[in-house]
Amino acid sequence: MEFSVTVRQKELLQVIYDFIKNTGFPPSFEEMKENLKVASNQSIVDLLEKLEKAQTIRRNEGSARSINITPFGFKILGKQLFPVAGISSAGPFIESFQDIDFKWMEIPTGILSEEKIKKTEDVFIIQVHGDSMINAGINDGNKLLIQKSKSFKNGDIVVARNSDGTTVKRFMVEGSKIFLKPENPNYNIIKIIPEEIIFEGKVILNLSAIN
Repeated sequence: MEFSVTVRQKELLQVIYDFIKNTGFPPSFEEMKENLKVASNQSIVDLLEKLEKAQTIRRNEGSARSINITPFGFKILGKQLFPVAGISSAGPFIESFQDIDFKWMEIPTGILSEEKIKKTEDVFIIQVHGDSMINAGINDGNKLLIQKSKSFKNGDIVVARNSDGTTVKRFMVEGSKIFLKPENPNYNIIKIIPEEIIFEGKVILNLSAIN
């Protein structure tokens, strides 16, 4: 069942979206009041409750800064935001997720199904550095949409991290062997040692390929 929102509710949803896009955080009550030109907190509370009931946002009660827009909320707006976490290697492991300032990237809705993204908080963007995945269509400088996950199947392209940093490679299983495979013959496979490697997630879309 899909809900509908009023013009006023959508105005507040847009305010929330714009603040997240421009600052990385949802607006405070004062900022929401100022942007909607209302005087009382109760007016904002009522609108937030209706937006939450319509399943366009999720929030922690009493904390305006905890607001998250849901996939349905982004659908209402016709666009969606994902956090850009940093740079990851498509080559050897490199330090990552600290290389650039935290920011958000806007992409149109409809590119990804709502079934694929249950919670927008579980998805982030990285930029690739290197050429070890060129035969998988991932080139230096490409931006990849990553979904956090704890389970992977043979052939998934994943973001893996160890004490040296992160890398993007193909997750491979051959019998009892598990390893990370580059898609460039100039690079060697990486043996997976479970206690030394943590998986950040799997690639669900190359954003650079849709531009």
